[in-house]
Amino acid sequence: MSYASNDEVRGVLIQAGAERVLLPNATVAEMMSRVPVQPIEGAPDWLAGYIAWQGWEVPLLSYARFNGGDEPVSGSNKVVVLKALGGNPEMPYFALLTQSFPQLIAVPRDGLLADASEESLPQGVHMRVLLGEQSALLPDLDAIESAVVAALAAVV
Repeated sequence: MSYASNDEVRGVLIQAGAERVLLPNATVAEMMSRVPVQPIEGAPDWLAGYIAWQGWEVPLLSYARFNGGDEPVSGSNKVVVLKALGGNPEMPYFALLTQSFPQLIAVPRDGLLADASEESLPQGVHMRVLLGEQSALLPDLDAIESAVVAALAAVV
């Protein structure tokens, strides 16, 4: 059976710590590797620092650390720059660390199933979904963006 394009959800699958994260394709601005990171003194450990991108200082966060996991920030990092949806002119973008090259995927709408096996979800997670036999996290991008704005305001 073939699916029309409106019957598919297009996304970008990244690895964040031990979890796979499914990002909406429309929010992804660019994917990069080996990006220098400028640390932010006094920031929470999940806020890795700033990266320079397209003339902007873009805050970079570790989604794995944000969720309470662990993720190293190394010189061989890979970064996904996302369009911020909150309308803040001072922060139109933020970025996430990933351990592997992001994978473009198209999931049939009826193939994206909610995984209700957890009673509570980690911070910044909208829901866990099943992609075939594997699970992935759907991030709550609004909550993540708000947390980044609040963390940056606290260190200024």
